[in-house]
Amino acid sequence: MSDETLLLEIVHTLEEHGLVRDEYQLHRVIDVEALEQLVNSTSPQTDLEVRFTVGEFRVLVVDSKVIVNRTSGD
Repeated sequence: MSDETLLLEIVHTLEEHGLVRDEYQLHRVIDVEALEQLVNSTSPQTDLEVRFTVGEFRVLVVDSKVIVNRTSGD
């Protein structure tokens, strides 16, 4: 998966959950190129999880899948 593909997957998933692209600057939250290198460097048997927060959303990258959940506001 290319850096752009993972970046687009993160952005599209955030937008699907209601975060407008103008409401955040993803490059200030995560280094997508470094994340991509990390994801690509693991073997299929590795249980890789990377978590970060963008606004009110928690983002989880597992292998090359992106999962987004709204924070509960705790």
